[in-house]
Amino acid sequence: MKSDQELKLFSTPQYPCSYLSGHIARNYVVDPNFSLNTTLYSNLIQMGFRRSGSQVYKPECGQCKECISSRILVKNFTPSRSQRRNLKNNNDLSVIINTTGFKSSYIPLYESYLLNRHENNDTSNIEDFFEADWCDVHYIEFYEKANNQDSRLLGVAVVDILENGLSSVYTFFHPEESKRSLGTFAVLWQVSHAKKNNIDFVYPGYWIKDCPKMNYKTRFQPLEGYFSGRWLPIKK
Repeated sequence: MKSDQELKLFSTPQYPCSYLSGHIARNYVVDPNFSLNTTLYSNLIQMGFRRSGSQVYKPECGQCKECISSRILVKNFTPSRSQRRNLKNNNDLSVIINTTGFKSSYIPLYESYLLNRHENNDTSNIEDFFEADWCDVHYIEFYEKANNQDSRLLGVAVVDILENGLSSVYTFFHPEESKRSLGTFAVLWQVSHAKKNNIDFVYPGYWIKDCPKMNYKTRFQPLEGYFSGRWLPIKK
């Protein structure tokens, strides 16, 4: 990774892990004064970093090494039977790629999703959470069709465009549409879009083996994880 600046990392205070009960977490974060861009972030994500808003971080939790950065190998991906069924169940949706930034029309959907999944609906920092002025952020909108027209917004996938990859930042969707499994559909759409555009990887986030809400990533094979400086296969 080349830059005229020296990349500095800072350590956060320890805090209770939100994924594994009884664990204590800590992150390394990139100096907020460091001038990031797509090229630099593409390199950092290949070394296990992620972003939340404009902050780029990597878990560094002492003896615990459970948070593993993951990536789907797009060219070798073939959907499973259940994933093909998911695609079929959602083939009535219309997909629009918004490259112009966050829309206020997303807020009611995000509020409903938070209330259903996390028992709160605080959207006070939603735009700061999704956006980074140095990053190429796309909002993938999933609409229910009605009379051959786009109508109700059912879901949004926030995706960073990297030099040779797509990075899933966050996905939220209508809680009443659980039968559609829109979280799965959003990942499948990203893989399909990457394949059509000769993009090698989709980075779905950290894989945590013993955390049910984070180990779903093994359903998307072949999957690799960043283990001690090397990308190695993660089996189902």
